[in-house]
Amino acid sequence: MKLLIKNGTVVFSDKEKQADILIENGKIVKIAKNINEDCQVINADGKHVIPGLIDIHVHLREPGFEGKEDIESGSKAAVAGGFSQVCCMPNTNPVCDNAIVVSYIKNRSKEVNLCKVHPVGAISQGLKGQSLSDIGKMANVGAIAISDDGRTVMDSNLMRLAMEYASDFNLKCLCHCEDINLVDGGVVNEGYNSTLTGLKGSLRAAEDIIISRDICLAESLNLPVHICHVSTYSGVEIIRSAKARGVKVTAETCPHYFILTDDIITTFDTYTKVNPPVREEKDKQAIIAAIKDGTLDCIVTDHAPHSAKDKEVEYNLAAFGMSGIETSFPLSYTYLVKTGILTLSELCNKMSKAPADIVNLDGGEIKEGGVADLTIVDLNQSYVIDGNKFLSKGKNTPFNGFKVYGKVCQTIVDGEIKYNA
Repeated sequence: MKLLIKNGTVVFSDKEKQADILIENGKIVKIAKNINEDCQVINADGKHVIPGLIDIHVHLREPGFEGKEDIESGSKAAVAGGFSQVCCMPNTNPVCDNAIVVSYIKNRSKEVNLCKVHPVGAISQGLKGQSLSDIGKMANVGAIAISDDGRTVMDSNLMRLAMEYASDFNLKCLCHCEDINLVDGGVVNEGYNSTLTGLKGSLRAAEDIIISRDICLAESLNLPVHICHVSTYSGVEIIRSAKARGVKVTAETCPHYFILTDDIITTFDTYTKVNPPVREEKDKQAIIAAIKDGTLDCIVTDHAPHSAKDKEVEYNLAAFGMSGIETSFPLSYTYLVKTGILTLSELCNKMSKAPADIVNLDGGEIKEGGVADLTIVDLNQSYVIDGNKFLSKGKNTPFNGFKVYGKVCQTIVDGEIKYNA
């Protein structure tokens, strides 16, 4: 099967260039001007062709919580957001802590046949932080990393063993950093706005302490570690210092941490409740600077869809999480590229190449001989975000009413069009 993309501006890892792209049997076979082939043609005139986006931190909820999301609805949302590959976290029911659940997710995603879905296995059995999951068996059937995301492994020796065991299978630990004892039931950032609203606050230190611990383990063991959803200015400094020392640490953040501040909680809108919480202006500015200087390697969504019944309750009782996979690219483009903080190539590296490198996925850049995972976007097209129009079952976004640029027009996975706006 052949597919030809003509007249687009192709975004490479270091430049943009007007070119056509010829795809055959799921691979990019030629990138050049004025290619002519007798096959299906997409006219990308006036649009940009970027690498298929990769999100290494999403929650697809299946098995067990299909009322919030399932692999089919999550995959539909992913390709609508321009994502060709996603990595789903293990907090399902049953927990993805064994080869059977990993295999189920892999097989179900193949049946859905939209984006590529890569399961992340649990570090500990049942996400209880007491004993290790069978990491080797999960790796053998397709787990691409391990994490107890949503919960921190508080036992430091168990975390050490997890990092060592995972390294035997070339897997990384994706670390949710939160001292649960210090959080002590906090639901928002501790500061002026938590005092104003009367909502219980969570200290930055709760995040920073575990970031420090996991970096200390990585440094002592000379093993890699990945820090999830960084939200604090102090956490950024810990990671920056560790990288300067040569520690094998990578880190991610999400659009809500470089766009929003905790002023949003004063509305008591439960769509603003997320973990870790959105913090203050100095945190937001530090996150932006860290994206720019490379301290933060990639942008993820932490896509956490919830049903209305999980959110339409009082703030303290509402579930944590935001639905973000359909808005991540336009938000990131609008707030990072149009503002001059990043170039489009740099943004694509943050949202495609770097994630692929972190968890060893094929893809992430446009090159001859490479996998034909591509996203076509119209950077001039603006629209207003409306969560009610999401393909995800989770309509829980704090970005309702935000005007953004960068409309996803087509998403191509292994040379096949999986989304067409």
